[in-house]
Amino acid sequence: MSDEVMRHPGTADTAADPWASFLRLTPARIGLARPGASFATSALLDFRLAHARACDAVHAALDEPRSIADLKALGLPVLTVASAVTDRSQYLLRPDLGRSLATSAIDILDPHAGHYDLAVVLTEGLSARAVQAHACPVLATLAPTLAREGWRTAPIVLVRLGRVAIGDRVARALGADSVVILLGERPGLTAPDSMGAYLTWNPGPQTTDAERNCISNIRPDGTGYAEAALRIAHLLREMRARRLSGVALKDSSDTMRSITSDLSEPSS
Repeated sequence: MSDEVMRHPGTADTAADPWASFLRLTPARIGLARPGASFATSALLDFRLAHARACDAVHAALDEPRSIADLKALGLPVLTVASAVTDRSQYLLRPDLGRSLATSAIDILDPHAGHYDLAVVLTEGLSARAVQAHACPVLATLAPTLAREGWRTAPIVLVRLGRVAIGDRVARALGADSVVILLGERPGLTAPDSMGAYLTWNPGPQTTDAERNCISNIRPDGTGYAEAALRIAHLLREMRARRLSGVALKDSSDTMRSITSDLSEPSS
């Protein structure tokens, strides 16, 4: 069996490689050449590099001073608190502690408690790199939209070593009707910097994942910043109007854009 040349996305010649047209559409590892029963050396090295980047993303810490400065540059007030986790190792081993606030966090949040429509929470999740890179660009588009629509938004809360459900605790402590938490998703072998947004109406201690809406893969090569902000804003409006979230609330933002586009086109 003869050796084949490794095929790279976007570089293959369609005439010479039937996989070329597919490889231009996805970064996924498809059509990998095999010299015999093994992967080509270049494919194996590429896989190991991607795996190393994913591991680095899981263990990396968030640059809090930089994140706070970026948020303040947008004109957004910021509070910084911690989860019940003591360090990164414990965070990975004890997801339950990442869902709870440290005692000191309550003391920080209490003076800012009130009656808000929305709490926005940021935490590194499983990829600090994702939140560091993508949270502020999304909020730069989302915050002005919410302000124009009259949303009463609590100060942004940056939580150290938090999980998705910690947003519920923050929202309850601040007195917010809904919460959006932006956090790094579990790194994959093609995207170590993917961010997710989880939206919940009337969050509390008994909230389940079925009561959340999720917008995943937020990054320039996935769900773009403007797209993510549009979908978050649309879901928040629907949540407030219908007073629910999760599996009972469908994301109809694509349909609404299609209708708006059709109405804006001149008739023939």
